[in-house]
Amino acid sequence: MWNDYYILWNYAAVSIADIRYMELEAYEEMKYKFPASTFVLTIQGEAGVMIDNATYEVSRFYILHGGKGSKLVIQAGKAGLRFYYLMYKANLPSRGRTDLGRLMERTNPFQMNYGFTPDMPILIYEQLKQMHFLWEQKNPIQHFQAKSMFYTFVEQVSLQIPRMCNRYPSIMDQVSKVIEIVESSYTQPLTLHTLAEMIGTSPRSLSRKFKQSTGTSPIDYLIQFRLFKAKEMLLQTDATLDEIAAGIGYPDGYYLGRMFKKHTGLSPLQFKEKTSAPLYWPDLTSGMARNDIFRGGRGRYVYTDGDNHYQYKHGGSINMNRQTRTGMLLSILLSLTLLLSACSTGAASNSNVDASGSNSASSSTKTATGESESKTSETRTISTVKGNVTIPAEPKRIVVDLYLGSLIALGIKPVGTPELNLKNPYFIKSLEGVENIGEYETISLEKVLELEPDLIVTGNPDLFVSFSKIAPTLVIPFGELKNTHEEIAYFGKVLNKEKEAEAWLADYDARIADAKKRVGEAIDPAAEVSVMQFNDKGPLAFGDNFGRGGQAVYSALGLNPPADKKEILMEDQLVEVSSEAIPEFAGDYIILTADNLTLEELKLKPVWGSLDAVKNDRVFIWSPDRSWYFDPIATLDQTEELAAWFTKISEPK
Repeated sequence: MWNDYYILWNYAAVSIADIRYMELEAYEEMKYKFPASTFVLTIQGEAGVMIDNATYEVSRFYILHGGKGSKLVIQAGKAGLRFYYLMYKANLPSRGRTDLGRLMERTNPFQMNYGFTPDMPILIYEQLKQMHFLWEQKNPIQHFQAKSMFYTFVEQVSLQIPRMCNRYPSIMDQVSKVIEIVESSYTQPLTLHTLAEMIGTSPRSLSRKFKQSTGTSPIDYLIQFRLFKAKEMLLQTDATLDEIAAGIGYPDGYYLGRMFKKHTGLSPLQFKEKTSAPLYWPDLTSGMARNDIFRGGRGRYVYTDGDNHYQYKHGGSINMNRQTRTGMLLSILLSLTLLLSACSTGAASNSNVDASGSNSASSSTKTATGESESKTSETRTISTVKGNVTIPAEPKRIVVDLYLGSLIALGIKPVGTPELNLKNPYFIKSLEGVENIGEYETISLEKVLELEPDLIVTGNPDLFVSFSKIAPTLVIPFGELKNTHEEIAYFGKVLNKEKEAEAWLADYDARIADAKKRVGEAIDPAAEVSVMQFNDKGPLAFGDNFGRGGQAVYSALGLNPPADKKEILMEDQLVEVSSEAIPEFAGDYIILTADNLTLEELKLKPVWGSLDAVKNDRVFIWSPDRSWYFDPIATLDQTEELAAWFTKISEPK
């Protein structure tokens, strides 16, 4: 029967006749003859309903269907009744398909009368509500969009009809429903609470049952499925990371890159280059727990290869094949360079060079810290994660990708840096003449070679081999230097700028202390402060090491995150927040990154407008181009900017 049902829906030419919303008062009666096949979805109240000779006791969410010509009688209860009804016409091919005619004689899905309580009412309700909104626009484009959504609506209803007599679904049924929701709606902002509500259970119960049946949690399953879709797009298309992120429900390409690295151990670019085998997504509905989708474990964040500190990719495209072409070109350029160098070796034949490539006359004895004991005018040897590296004692032409802010703080202007660094508003005036070496994911090695650096500083260990063929390369992976003090002191020592580092840090400490004192006098020491980013699909919340003001708020000013969310914020650093969970992450004050959004506009947003911080104007809104960065200079300026704001809003009005 159900095979016939789906075959007929598949071949039918369908058009929507009308979509309406209605309300009946207490005990009001309505009689109606369906002019076309009709779905009815009740959403609030109770009623006795009759379609032809079949009767239904309706309360809250209930789905009804009647064929053309069927008679509908509704007797609302004492609470009245609110409902939608959708009328549609379905026609089968009139020629050459006698088999469809025979199927229609046995099972006509468009004339079936039935009613049941849906297992996933919220999903069906949201679909019909959106279709009604589009239909009300009375515009061909919106009507076409409503029609395209109609098929998804029918699918969700049809999937539940065979089970409509089973009022208490089994655990595996519930798990299967969640899997269906995830795999059909993974682009939407799904949370554990949302999924639980859709299948009519509690979040705790759902999490326990799902893990019992599959070996993983619902949210981890959602993450893995989204990343699986991202992998497919990486291998099968030339889509940018931003485009892929939008296609799987993530806010942007940078967030996708971090999630990808966290759960796979590879950056998207590395995955694309290293993967050739076809992808396979396991069918978890077979009843077997399949932990293989988490092969290798979750692990802690690995901050390398594009997971850069205060840099953030905004828009633009990422050419996934560029590195291969660059590698070929680099090999050619290096070969030419070596050939030219060979022609002039005679003039330098009286120099003695040690195994590390440094002049033996100026080599030094290393201390336990790995730095040379005597700081000669020639070279110094530095201990790094890639072994000992011999660098010029006074480098003049530095290329840096990650730690540009620290170099600028020490009065060092590099010759080249990635494009996003050149847009840093906190020291953009100091970058005149600095060359663009490309984006972080696709640094132009030929451009780096062209700049003839005598030192390269990078936070990406994966670039060491390529960079070290061009110049001595210092690799300092993100996270190795824990705070501003460690970062500035390290580069002061390595680059012979120790006095400059001491002076800068003394000024930094004095200004931070002053800002902290002013904030301490302006607000309650126990006040909770949230660092968030506005997003239509669902906001993001941040910890103390992911920009958006986190370093300034939590590290420099020492303010408190929402107590109940402190552990997850400081562990994950970036957390997706569902709309219904916004109040849980909202503190007494909110530092909010948003594009072209005013506080008055925020007050009109659902949920946001109900927050005490929003209602009482305790929200600091700034643009992404200022909040994304968190190098030492940016952190200092942001701290003072926020201190001035906290002081101002606390003044008597």
